[in-house]
Amino acid sequence: MTEVTFHFNVADPVEYAGRLARKAAGSGVKVVVTGDPGALERLDAELWTASATEFFPHCHAASAPPHVLQASPVLLSPSARGTPHHQVLVNLGGAVPEGFEKFERLNEVVSQQEDDRQQARARWKHYATRGYAIRRYDAVTREMG
Repeated sequence: MTEVTFHFNVADPVEYAGRLARKAAGSGVKVVVTGDPGALERLDAELWTASATEFFPHCHAASAPPHVLQASPVLLSPSARGTPHHQVLVNLGGAVPEGFEKFERLNEVVSQQEDDRQQARARWKHYATRGYAIRRYDAVTREMG
């Protein structure tokens, strides 16, 4: 069953998702990041410019050829459904990502904005009523609950 972790009180969700993706992929894990097109474009730029000396391979799932998708450690996609990787999913979107149940781990990134927090509560309820164990990580206090 998918391990679900909510990362709350995130000041900049796109930057935070970039750090999660780099950390996971740096340990050899393949990552899919879902979200709206604007957030994914910002994340694309973040992954290119995170460091002047670091290139972080990634691609947009909708526009990459199959061999590039397989080789890329990080895929950016509006949907998790149909992606070749099933290890880690990072969700920047407001809805439950389609196909999340095929992943080993799901990281929900939640900003400090009230509307984002409300959407996160609905997603939490969705997972909880289906029996998923949920962990909570507070990005401000850095405490896992």
